[in-house]
Amino acid sequence: MSQESDNQLRRWNSRQALAESMIPMIGTLYRDHGVVTSIYGRRLINQSAIEVLKAHRYARKIDELELPIEETLPVVQAMMQLQLGPASIDLAKLVARYKAHGQGQDLTDFLRSELGPVIGGSQEPNGDTVDVVLYGFGRIGRLLARILISHAGQGHGLKLRAIVVRKGAENDLVKRASLLRRDSVHGPFEGTITVDEENSTILANGTLIHVIYSNDPASIDYTEYGINNAIVVDNTGRWRDEKGLSQHLACPGVARVLLTAPGKGDLKNIVYGINNNTIGDDTILSAASCTTNAIVPVLKAVNDKYGIVHGHVETVHSYTNDQNLTDNFHAGDRRGRSAGLNMVLTETGAAKAVAKALPELEGKLSGNAIRVPVPNVSMAILNLSLNEGTTKAEVNSYLRNLSLDSPLQQQIDYIDSPEVVSSDFVGSHRAGIVDGLATISDDKNLVLYIWYDNEYGYSSQVVRVLEEMAASHPPVFPERASVAN
Repeated sequence: MSQESDNQLRRWNSRQALAESMIPMIGTLYRDHGVVTSIYGRRLINQSAIEVLKAHRYARKIDELELPIEETLPVVQAMMQLQLGPASIDLAKLVARYKAHGQGQDLTDFLRSELGPVIGGSQEPNGDTVDVVLYGFGRIGRLLARILISHAGQGHGLKLRAIVVRKGAENDLVKRASLLRRDSVHGPFEGTITVDEENSTILANGTLIHVIYSNDPASIDYTEYGINNAIVVDNTGRWRDEKGLSQHLACPGVARVLLTAPGKGDLKNIVYGINNNTIGDDTILSAASCTTNAIVPVLKAVNDKYGIVHGHVETVHSYTNDQNLTDNFHAGDRRGRSAGLNMVLTETGAAKAVAKALPELEGKLSGNAIRVPVPNVSMAILNLSLNEGTTKAEVNSYLRNLSLDSPLQQQIDYIDSPEVVSSDFVGSHRAGIVDGLATISDDKNLVLYIWYDNEYGYSSQVVRVLEEMAASHPPVFPERASVAN
């Protein structure tokens, strides 16, 4: 082995050892204090040493240099001594701010100044523990369960208490648990699952979940299971208006309802990051659709800076469970043809639904959809006519910056790799990912390509709406910049 190779290997092993020493502290901060650590939005909780190092390397996309773990480790060590309360803390941004404004200042003193509002127990968890019931346990329901279980380590906020399903077989409970444990798209459940058939419960990473069998949403007394003032998340899509969803409110123990599909009538369709400030005291809300969540943040960003005259949204969407596996009768047009063998032209209400979250775009968008033979990850193509002209470089730079440091950071991601394909976005927690290399700009004509994990990305948005309803959002440090025009 050459001297250079030997040095590189020693350097790697040294950095890996530092990452391994950081992991227990990241876990302690999360479990005991509710502190979520990240690097430019990449969460470090429950990550391996390799993933921690990859997050540090990701920083080169922002700062053009890999973030040295030698600089973040002292920050984490100092945070361990500060008795922090619940917070979301970006280590990369703290390091950058310390370099810019804290030079010559003791690191611990700097952190006391930056994190003051949550030091020493001065910040209590935002809101009490809020019970959550998943009504339906399909694709979205199981992903919501995974996310809620992974968040349970904080010991406050949202708590998954029960799922409600129709009994499908004598071994129904075992099958439900198996579907939670294994997923063909998203991989195995990270943790342990124990089934108690006698008491009809699933124990997942310490979260005890009651499995309730019912065919009638208005017939369940949740208080019998110790569930009170719960938010019921209706994943069935069977009821989409206020009258149908109000059946849940008739049940003892239920306070509010969230629909994981576009709501009809006067129901508010909430896209987190855009209009979650309108939630208020509404007892029934909709989290809109996966496509609406993917496109609305980007549409808002473009409209704020350039103004949208009109546009067309074309969705290239993965097939869904309501389509047929093989050709067979289907009440919907074209959806009876085999989902695995065909591109299926269909309709989408996403373009019209945009107006419920962004009223300023009402009547300005048309839309259509093509279902394609992939099980997950979709793409929205936005063909927009603008008030003000722009260039590909300018609009890409604008959207990239928003993805890194803005109130829309959780919703918009950006990538410019020439090799990415749909499977690379499985598991993305962002609502949509702008493909910068595909952007087409001709003065006032703009075409944007937006990838989105229509299952996990959407589920992440749903959980954010739930957290808003439960008032369980931790404060963010350093404070994010505003969306700049």
